[in-house]
Formats: sequence, structure tokens, C-alpha cells
Amino acid sequence: MLSPATISRVVGAALDEDAPWGDLTSTTLLPADAAATADLTAREPGTFSGGAVFSAAFTLTDPDVVVDVHVGDGDEFAPGDVLATVAGSAQSILTAERVALNFTQRMSGIATLTSRYVAAVSGTGARIVDTRKTTPGLRAFERHAVASGGGRNHRFSLSDAVMAKDNHLAVLQASVLDLATALRDALSALPHTAHVVIEVDRLDQIEAVLAGGAHTVLLDNFSIDDLRTAVALIGDRATVEASGGVTLDTVRAIAATGVDVISVGALTHSARALDLGLDVRIG
Repeated sequence: MLSPATISRVVGAALDEDAPWGDLTSTTLLPADAAATADLTAREPGTFSGGAVFSAAFTLTDPDVVVDVHVGDGDEFAPGDVLATVAGSAQSILTAERVALNFTQRMSGIATLTSRYVAAVSGTGARIVDTRKTTPGLRAFERHAVASGGGRNHRFSLSDAVMAKDNHLAVLQASVLDLATALRDALSALPHTAHVVIEVDRLDQIEAVLAGGAHTVLLDNFSIDDLRTAVALIGDRATVEASGGVTLDTVRAIAATGVDVISVGALTHSARALDLGLDVRIG
């Protein structure tokens, strides 16, 4: 997902946005031949993500800048740890600094939050997955960060799987009263490899969506008691996914109901950027 081409495209656009006609401050104040070394230092504990993205911000600015990333994506770190070292032209390092930090702080924040959700459901068998609630244009970066934190990725885009939610079903049922028949007819043209996820918000919808061809039943905003009932009702006939209003305080109880998957939009839309700093040493 996080290919070199994707990294170059997205990071390149960010550099162009931040310095469309060059870095006026650095080129005005700093000697062209000034060299520097800078350390990416953690100000708080977390889980790292975005090493290749961090490196690209500097090397796309100046191919002669040398970046040494000391930790791998998914590694935990403590305050004071030096996560990467950058050496080369002072002008180039300071031009790329903000873009490099913005991406790495954001990605590490997502990885750190994801790792907390994964730890919260440890031993239950439930998988923590992300959603499409990502920053436009940054989905590959943010979903890579989820994986760095030990989470799994849901469908990457609308093109990857059928996922019918409440609004889809409302339109579908407007002309056909029988939901199971409507789903079977609508899905009949799909290739056999296509995965079908159908969202329900009531227990009485489950049998119809199973009869209609659902491979995964997504239980939206169900109570804990209703989740248990739904898991027993579905059995091994489909994968069971829980979603809606999931927090770190509730995720363990949701996992304990026996669901297979818990999708959490907060992993990407509510993660706080971690406090990482770039400390420059001259020489």
C-alpha cells in the first residue's frame, strides 16, 4: 500500500505546498555551504511509523542529505529516544523539517493509538481494523500507520468490496419489500471472489442479510447484550463485525461478546499527533 511511488507523490506535493518558490528564510539567513546534523527525538512514549516517509521529505528536497532511521515501523520508543538522524546541507534539512515532522508525528500518533486498542482486546480473538474515515489524499499513509500499531486494514476503497450500509439498504428497499431477495438480485452479477459486507442496526435484519448473501454482517451501534445475541444467531455463517461508538473504554467488552472484527474510525480520524522534535547540531 505504501509504495515508493505513493510516498514520492504525496511527500512531493507537501514539499511543493510548503515551499512553492523555495525556503526564503533558510536561503536568506544560512550560508549555502553550512552543514548540520539533526536528531529526530521523542518527547513522549509511543509506537513509531513513517520511517520511509520521514526519509523521503529530506531526500526529495536534496538527494545528498543522508537519513539514518534507527527504529522500525511498529517499534515502541520512550521519551528521549533518538529515532533517526539526518545529516547534510543545513538549508535543505530546515526546508524539509516541517513536512518530515508533520507526517511522522501524524503516523506515529495513529500507530500509538492503534496499539492501545490492540492491547485492550488482547486474548479475545477480535481483530481491530480501521475504516475509510481517513484524511483525503493520505489514506495509504494512515492505513500503513494502523498496521504499524498492530491493527488490520478494512477495504482500501469503494472499489475493493461490496459494503452496503443503512442508506444503501434504504434505497434498495424503496422498490423491493423483501430484503433478502433484493440483495440476492443486486449481488448476482458479482464475481465469486467479491466480498460482501452488509450493515444492520437491528437483530431482526440479520436473517435477511444472511439469506441475501452477506459474507460479513456488520452490527452497527449494537448494545453489548444485542452483540452477544447476534453472535449466537450468526454462528459460523458469516464473519461478525462490530462498529459504531467504539472507544478504549468499551472495546474490551465489545470484543468479549465474541465478534470477529471491531472497526474503529477513531484510529485515523481522532488520533493525536505525537510530540517528536528535530534537534539540530551544527557541524
